[in-house]
Amino acid sequence: MAEESIALEIRSGLGKSHNRKLREAGMAPGVVYGGGKDPVSVAFDPLLLEKKIKASHSGINTLFDLEGDASVANRTVMVKEIQREPVRRTVLHADFLEIDLALRVQVSVPIHLLGDAPGLVEGGVVEHALRELELSCLPGGIPDDVTLDISGLELGDSLHVSDITLPGGVELISDSALSVVSMLVPRAVQAEEAAPVEGEEAAEGEAAEEAAEGSEAKED
Repeated sequence: MAEESIALEIRSGLGKSHNRKLREAGMAPGVVYGGGKDPVSVAFDPLLLEKKIKASHSGINTLFDLEGDASVANRTVMVKEIQREPVRRTVLHADFLEIDLALRVQVSVPIHLLGDAPGLVEGGVVEHALRELELSCLPGGIPDDVTLDISGLELGDSLHVSDITLPGGVELISDSALSVVSMLVPRAVQAEEAAPVEGEEAAEGEAAEEAAEGSEAKED
């Protein structure tokens, strides 16, 4: 049994005109597919769906038991994709994938950083490049998130996917060599390291003068 349930209505009409009327009535179109069955066109309450996803600790990976018409009732699904309006971000359409609780699924889970990095004290900037991991696991074992400890991150250091410890029964799909987080060196430090010290600068100037004099002597 899933942790949440949601009622779906069978959608008989298709096309932009029907979908527009559906949205005007406070509903949104969707489709239920998978499980070796034919896809079923459905309608759902988008506000209720978002409310349930936000309230669930599993987020977008929440498992739903479907209620409603016999063609969808008692099926367990995940929200595989949500299409949104570009500006207002309202839900336009959703795909519901039927899940077999005995088979592994591929999911994306967020990466959370833990700890205080020493590099921050030196003026470094944390660059969190990769924010989600692709994983494979049983539906009942989907982690809410994965964590990465950055308490040893010094200036110039990086941590990769391979540094993340996964829960038991969870397999990694993402490339283990991908960089997750880096401690960027401040520009002031970069400039200081690149600038020559006073003695080296003087030596470089003398060497340049000698080279120029040698060149003039050859021309004479």
